[in-house]
Amino acid sequence: MKGNPVYIPCDRPLRYACGVSGSGTNYDKIYEGDPEKPHIVFSNILNCSGINKAKARNVPVVVLDSKIYFKKMWGIEKVPRYGVERNSYDMALMTLIEQSINGEPDLICLAGYDLWIGDWMAKKYFPRILNVHPGDSRKYIGLGWRPTAKAIIAGEKSVKSTVFFVDESDDGGPVLIQSRSISLSRWDEKLYDIKKFIEKEDIKTLSEFNNKAQIKGNNLDLMLEAVSKEIQEVLKIEGDWMIYPFAVHNLIGKGRVSIDGRKVYIDGIEMPEEGWQVDIYGYADSIA
Repeated sequence: MKGNPVYIPCDRPLRYACGVSGSGTNYDKIYEGDPEKPHIVFSNILNCSGINKAKARNVPVVVLDSKIYFKKMWGIEKVPRYGVERNSYDMALMTLIEQSINGEPDLICLAGYDLWIGDWMAKKYFPRILNVHPGDSRKYIGLGWRPTAKAIIAGEKSVKSTVFFVDESDDGGPVLIQSRSISLSRWDEKLYDIKKFIEKEDIKTLSEFNNKAQIKGNNLDLMLEAVSKEIQEVLKIEGDWMIYPFAVHNLIGKGRVSIDGRKVYIDGIEMPEEGWQVDIYGYADSIA
């Protein structure tokens, strides 16, 4: 196999750790993909719904409240993105996780986990940390509905979600898989005035769109946000919830994935920069 395997199947199944901070719906889908697979759920927020779901399933959990930790340990209110303080939290969290499962997890799945991963953790566990992005992570960064809005402004005909390997960048790690394309033609009527405004004003960025819409007072900025949120919900169901379990259980869990720098190999075949394309391969058991 070319590259370094992310996981090599052995006499025990893949053991993963899943990070949640909210409802845990992404965790639900990963869990449902193989309920028997051993795992632990961790969070930075006390008693979030995702943690409560894990407890109800008798799944071990680890919670290290980030607000309390940084206030008590470092006397700061805001969670830092970088530095010694940030890395200390990840070290403490991973120590608790590894003590709980008596070893390192084979894979770490960020599933609605609302903290950026610090440099220490990204380096130590690469390429064993996965995350899902509500758009094409190579083109459109941002949280929530914003990648969809950026795709609309850029004139894209469709949108897709991405599962990628977490590195030290902001959602810029190597792409593992992208979902089936969802055509924006479903929303032609709702997007008509928005697209006309983009064309007339020659708008290139989301911030430019919002500024010009607010100056004009046409409420198109609010309309774009609303329709982008609607599209994102569809993308979550038809994209995120399909590719994340497949990536964990069928690709990595079966030892099909290896990586060399930013090059990703699946079934020994080098993937393009955009990773496995469901539009091309579907959810095949092998492409070798």
